[in-house]
Amino acid sequence: MFELDRLREIAQSIAIEGGRALVVGGWVRDRLLNISSKDIDVEVYGLPADRLLSILSKHGSVNTVGEQFTVYKVGPLDIALPRTESKTGRGHKGFKVIGEPDLPVEVAFRRRDFTINAIGWDPIQDVYIDPYNGRVDLGAGLLRMVDRATFGEDSLRVLRAVQFAARLEFKMEAETAQLCRSIPLDDLPAERIWGEIEKLLVRAKRPSLGLTLAKDLGVIEKLFPELDALIDCPQEPEWHPEGDVWTHNLLVVDEARTRIESLDYPKQVAVMLGAVCHDFGKPATTEIIKGRIRSLNHEEMGVPPANTFLDRLKIHKLHGYDVRAQVIGLVANHLKPGMWHTAQDRVGDGAFRRLAAKVDLDLLVRLATSDCLGRTGSFDCSAMKWFEERAVALDVRHRPPEPILKGRHLIPLGTQPGPLMGVLLKQVYERQLDGEIRSLDEAINEAKKLLRTVHKKTSE
Repeated sequence: MFELDRLREIAQSIAIEGGRALVVGGWVRDRLLNISSKDIDVEVYGLPADRLLSILSKHGSVNTVGEQFTVYKVGPLDIALPRTESKTGRGHKGFKVIGEPDLPVEVAFRRRDFTINAIGWDPIQDVYIDPYNGRVDLGAGLLRMVDRATFGEDSLRVLRAVQFAARLEFKMEAETAQLCRSIPLDDLPAERIWGEIEKLLVRAKRPSLGLTLAKDLGVIEKLFPELDALIDCPQEPEWHPEGDVWTHNLLVVDEARTRIESLDYPKQVAVMLGAVCHDFGKPATTEIIKGRIRSLNHEEMGVPPANTFLDRLKIHKLHGYDVRAQVIGLVANHLKPGMWHTAQDRVGDGAFRRLAAKVDLDLLVRLATSDCLGRTGSFDCSAMKWFEERAVALDVRHRPPEPILKGRHLIPLGTQPGPLMGVLLKQVYERQLDGEIRSLDEAINEAKKLLRTVHKKTSE
């Protein structure tokens, strides 16, 4: 591949000058696991920063990044000196970082989080440098800390463990897990938390593995009270033989993950967060009614805790797409496909058109299907297929109908921009949604009727 050819050329230039370039971190891990990886991090030993920069400049444009510690970006490569870190304060920024080109490899690698990430690869000799037996842990599917003395200095490592457990489907070594349980997480900013949760939800094939570990390590209790409330919240066995809401949620999240591959990234995030949040209303609404466990109105009651959860992660728009609005729409309406199928003779086309203004119906189908299948036992989930077919037939799968009547059509009727125009447009659009208006002529005629009514009331 082009990146490796370029890497070897740079490594050869570094070697000629007396240095050594090692690929480090996730790329090496993924290479050993036969997983494709885009990010290539390189550490250069034996050369000071100015000489390294001079060598790299001969291989193309070099961008320098980093406030505290310089990283040289050459195309897809991130190149830096080995470094030491010392804790100076709380939080992920509370470190003093110093580049030390003469640092021994085993000392440099000791600062890494897990042994599987503490493996280097020499692109010239094609050999691995593995001072902490990371390849053994890779083979065993085990997450093990490199250095107990420094592991807990960065609390983000607990969340990294959670997403690695999900993405790689690895177990956590007992001593490492015990230490993780003792690490406070209250110094982590929302952006850093979301960065790891995003990887868990979108990159892992079975996010439930990471969420299960997060519960075991106390992450759920410490960071996500809305999820913690699902644990031991009972459900009616007839409909949920799998057990409590937490168990159901894990199954739904895994089901949802199987249904997002064809979506753009922001929509993937929306579906996965919708799966996480969809039953947040159950703890507040669950009660026993006539001997049966019921959670009446849990869709609507799930909206406030979902908003709180999204606030905590600072989720709003991603790449211009309103993820938050979609997640809230999914939470508030995730039962609609099943309910409407049961009462399909009483659900008109207008209901579909109006719902499409609240949530992407394609995303709703994906979540509702995941919700239906996210149970043990056998259940009929054909309602979601019916719902999807109706949405497609009405051409509202992704958005509501475009209003036929525009403001420019009302100006010739003597209506200028303002409150009256807004009222007219809304009323005509409502009739359009009900299927009573299908053309511009019909829309204009309806507007004229409404105007005559307004004028009549004004003159009385």
